[in-house]
Amino acid sequence: MKTVTEVIPNKQIKNLDRVLDKEFNQALGNPTFQELVSKLQMDANILRSYTSSLQDSALEYEHCKNCKSLLSCPNKIMGHCYLPMKNGNGLEFGYKACKKYKRKQKEDQYLKNMYLYHVSDELLHASMKDYKKDPKRIPIFKWEQQFLKKFEKDSHQKGLFLHGSFGSGKSYILAALFHELAKKNYQCAIIFWPEYLNHNRGLYPSEFSENLEKLKKVPLLLIDDIGAENTTPWGRDDVLMPLLQYRMDHKLATFFTSNLNYEELEEHFSISKNKVDIVKARRIMERIRYLTDEIELVSDNLRN
Repeated sequence: MKTVTEVIPNKQIKNLDRVLDKEFNQALGNPTFQELVSKLQMDANILRSYTSSLQDSALEYEHCKNCKSLLSCPNKIMGHCYLPMKNGNGLEFGYKACKKYKRKQKEDQYLKNMYLYHVSDELLHASMKDYKKDPKRIPIFKWEQQFLKKFEKDSHQKGLFLHGSFGSGKSYILAALFHELAKKNYQCAIIFWPEYLNHNRGLYPSEFSENLEKLKKVPLLLIDDIGAENTTPWGRDDVLMPLLQYRMDHKLATFFTSNLNYEELEEHFSISKNKVDIVKARRIMERIRYLTDEIELVSDNLRN
């Protein structure tokens, strides 16, 4: 095997060394680069071979030193920094999670307790702090506080039927309560009802049955925007009725949001107004009333 000097003349090697030295020394003019390499405590002759990668590391390290929030992280992998690590007589580079990212991961660990079906991104981190001093929402906030206290002692509590004007924040308010409960390690589900029915209509019976069983048995359930779906005998009698019956029989906490009040929702479930449908609608509402307290929220449309 030929030696390096046989393949590359000595003169070219010396020129290459000079280029590497120049690039490394220029890079040392950057205080962050200098700080990074000083921490490694390695010979400059070794470090100069990694100048380009070390510059990439220094740039990301600088971002981390001046970080204001995780969301504004400009690094290639959010919440991570590309850093050098000693590997024998050389270096290897990899991504290390920052403190903010680790803290966020720890804070969001509770989300594993939440099953969210087709809900808006806004609900993903809903917080009760956002509305606890809002005069229009104080009665609801107080109801939620009482629920939290009672639920920890006995999970067989009535949920809330929160109805009111479009865009008033009903879903956000109840999602915030569910976040608090998930943090206490309770299993929750938030289901956007119209989309849930549309999706399950096309499933095989076994898949549909499995999905419905999950909703029946989850300790805390929020049926979001009930009354916005197109009423069909299937959705009312084959999906909603057995779901409500099971939860009523087992006294499982069940919540609803709707633009309709109890009476309007009963009319919605009546469909064609014949006697059979009226009776079925009334039976649905008996179960919803049994499962919930009713509060109305009248507010400006927050979506405008």
